[in-house]
Amino acid sequence: MSGNADAYGSETAVTEKTPTPPNRQDPHLDPADDTAEPAFDWMKPAGTGAGTAANAQGTTPAGHTSPVPGTDAGKGQPAASAGIPASRAGSPASQAGTPVSQAGSRADRKAAESAVEPAAEPQGRGTHFREPLPTSALQVRPPQDEVERRNAERELANNTKPVLPRVMQVLLAVFYPLVLLVLAVRAVASPLFLWVEYNRPGFPGDGYGFSADDRMTYGSYAVDYLSNWSGPRYLGELVNRSGDALFQEGEVSHMADVKLVILSTFGGGALLILLGIIAIIYLRRRSTGGVRRGLFAGSVATLVIILGLGTLAALGWQQFFTEFHRIFFANGTWTFALDDTLIRLFPGQFWVDSGIVIGALVLLASVATLILTWPTRKRRGLARKTNDKDTDAQDASATDSDAGTTDLPDAAQRRTRGNSATV
Repeated sequence: MSGNADAYGSETAVTEKTPTPPNRQDPHLDPADDTAEPAFDWMKPAGTGAGTAANAQGTTPAGHTSPVPGTDAGKGQPAASAGIPASRAGSPASQAGTPVSQAGSRADRKAAESAVEPAAEPQGRGTHFREPLPTSALQVRPPQDEVERRNAERELANNTKPVLPRVMQVLLAVFYPLVLLVLAVRAVASPLFLWVEYNRPGFPGDGYGFSADDRMTYGSYAVDYLSNWSGPRYLGELVNRSGDALFQEGEVSHMADVKLVILSTFGGGALLILLGIIAIIYLRRRSTGGVRRGLFAGSVATLVIILGLGTLAALGWQQFFTEFHRIFFANGTWTFALDDTLIRLFPGQFWVDSGIVIGALVLLASVATLILTWPTRKRRGLARKTNDKDTDAQDASATDSDAGTTDLPDAAQRRTRGNSATV
């Protein structure tokens, strides 16, 4: 081992048994006071400079002994050996008289220093850096016109009702009278109605020899032909008792035209019924009261239509019947002689009765629907809303009365309850 210079300047050999010099300073290993590490400068408090000046006044340079307050000056112990670093002697905490933990670990000293907050820190060098919060941009309010525009759009979206439910209601209202008319025509074009007509009192008889049984038999062929899928041979090959053809070629051709119109009407009615069922299912799920409103509008439209057509038919049945045939059939294909089979089976009175029955069935169905869907307060939900408002008002008044009673002293509460019980 090399020789070292002692405090008196002489060189002596240092061995394991050499005593420790009394003025030897222990090395300071705290990295927080290492001025060679600028990365930790921002963590130091603002009063570091002042503390350094205080150190310069109250301490001595390293390697010299100086008495420390509270220690024995005769022992010659330096400030570093007393456990107080020179850089900590002038800290704001020590200047303020606040005790700082002198624990050996760095974490304990940092915790003690963070617990002591300076009263005020000067702005500038040494001030702690504070990063703005990530939600600070949310406090920036948009311009007033932008706020009003967004509020207007939100209000419009809340008040605007969907278009599809209204379309479904309109379709249901339009389909309803057509469906009723098709169903009424189907009820008339049946053997049951034919039997009622031929057997009712006052129905005109056949002047060319058909009995009621003959009419029922031949008429049933004609009615069945309108609803089956047979060709013109179904009527063209029928013969009467004498063996002659029952229907002439013109009659068979006209019945083929009638069959086309009837089957098209029944097919269209079935399609409308299917679409109406779809609209009802959709409105029941998406629009409260939509089915009722659609059927109510359809029943009103049906009443207007049937009353208008009934008025025209009553004012001039022959003209009404002629114009009706001109809509669906070509001129000259639907006029026959009085002794033709179609006229003998279906005289004019039969068509008058058919029109009356169709109009009556449609009228009864529309009136019943109108009554069942009439927009009363209960069906519109006004009664429920009124009851809910009354209930809320009663609950609010009861809550207010309970709150007022609770605010009273105990004796006043007992007096109030006793008075109410007496009343």
